[in-house]
Amino acid sequence: MLLSAIILGFLGSFHCVGMCGPIAFMLPVDRSNSFRKVTQIGLYHFGRLLAYSSIGFFFGLVGKSLYIFGLQQKLSIIIGVLMIVVVLIPYKTFNKYNLSKPIYKLISKVKSALGKALQKKTNDTFLTIGFLNGFLPCGLVYMAVFGAIATGKALSGSLYMFLFGLGTIPLMTTAIYLGKFLNANIKQRIQKAIPIFVVIIGVLFILRGLGLGIPYISPAPVVEMAASAIDCH
Repeated sequence: MLLSAIILGFLGSFHCVGMCGPIAFMLPVDRSNSFRKVTQIGLYHFGRLLAYSSIGFFFGLVGKSLYIFGLQQKLSIIIGVLMIVVVLIPYKTFNKYNLSKPIYKLISKVKSALGKALQKKTNDTFLTIGFLNGFLPCGLVYMAVFGAIATGKALSGSLYMFLFGLGTIPLMTTAIYLGKFLNANIKQRIQKAIPIFVVIIGVLFILRGLGLGIPYISPAPVVEMAASAIDCH
C-alpha cells in the first residue's frame, strides 16, 4: 500500500504542475547561484513534505480511532469505494454542491500568506511557501488522505502522505527548472490515466478490507490467522 502512495504522488504530480505549477514557476529562486538555487528548491519541497506528513499524521489518528473500534477492514472497503465513487462522479456535480465552501476562508488565508511569502527571498521563505502549498486543496491530496486514514496508525498515515509528497518531487522540480515543458497532448493523456490508477488503488483497498487470504493484496484478518495457528497446534 505504501508503494501506491509514491505512484499516486508521481502520477498526481502531472496534475500538480497544472494546479500548483504557477507557485513553482513564481518561486523567487536565486538563478545566478546553483548551490543556493538547489538549497532553496530543497527547502520548498521539505516544506511540502512537512505539510503532507502533518496531514497524514492527523488523519492516521482518525483511522486509528476507527481501528480501535474494530472497523479497520470495513474502513478499508469504504475508502476504496469512496475513491472509485469520487472518480466516477462528474466534476460538475462537486461544483454544484460546492462541498469545499466551509473551508474557503481558511484557503483564502493560506493564499494570502503565500502571496506575501512569494515576495521575499530568505531561505525560511521557501520552507514557508512549501508548507503552505501543501495545505492548498487538491483532489489527488484528498485521495492520499483516504489512504492515510486506511493505514489505521498515526505514523503510518504520516509516512503514507510523506511518500505521496516524495512522488511529486521529480516532476515539480523539473517544472521549476524548465517551466511549462509538457505539451497539451501529453498532459491530456496523463490526466486520463490518473483516474484509472485511482480506481485501481480503490479496488486494492476494497480487496484488503475483504481479507480474502491473498498474500500482500488481501491478507486474512488477524483473528482468522490466530485461529488457524491455534488449530495447527
